[in-house]
Amino acid sequence: MSGPSTRRRAAATLAPPPSEPAAPAPPPAEVPARPKVPERRPYVLDLFPLESARDTRLSRFYDRLREGRLSTTRCRKDGLVWPPRTACPTCHTEELEWVDLPDRGRLYAFSAVLAGAPVGMEHDVPFPVGLVDLDGVPLRLYGRIEGAPWTALRVGQEVRVEPFDVDEGRVFYRFRVVD
Repeated sequence: MSGPSTRRRAAATLAPPPSEPAAPAPPPAEVPARPKVPERRPYVLDLFPLESARDTRLSRFYDRLREGRLSTTRCRKDGLVWPPRTACPTCHTEELEWVDLPDRGRLYAFSAVLAGAPVGMEHDVPFPVGLVDLDGVPLRLYGRIEGAPWTALRVGQEVRVEPFDVDEGRVFYRFRVVD
């Protein structure tokens, strides 16, 4: 039988026998000095992926963007896929086709980056960013807004997609307010 008193007796038999007082603890080891932090820290954050066919199976997105065409992939069964992918996230087929998206849309919502901008954009603060409903497709994209300060933007305002060059020959998209 195993009851509370049996467990107490077993614990008592496992306890170490009384011993002499423990030796004093050794003095704490010296804490190593922190390395000196350089005045300018290096960074490895890269907001824009490598775009060549050698580096990504989505290189057609960037090639089309260089031509001024925003595009994505479409599954014949499940419809548009954003961001462009190599396989449908619903049915997992790799039989996707490339389609152009409309180059215009309307601001659904917007805000401003007032501090804490991504690396390389610190000197642009403040700048507007927003969600844009593209005309004629059920797609809402996020991006930087150009052509007006954030204080002058309004929901429903028309914008157009434009490609812009990023350092090192790369390209990405943003939106520009339509006058």
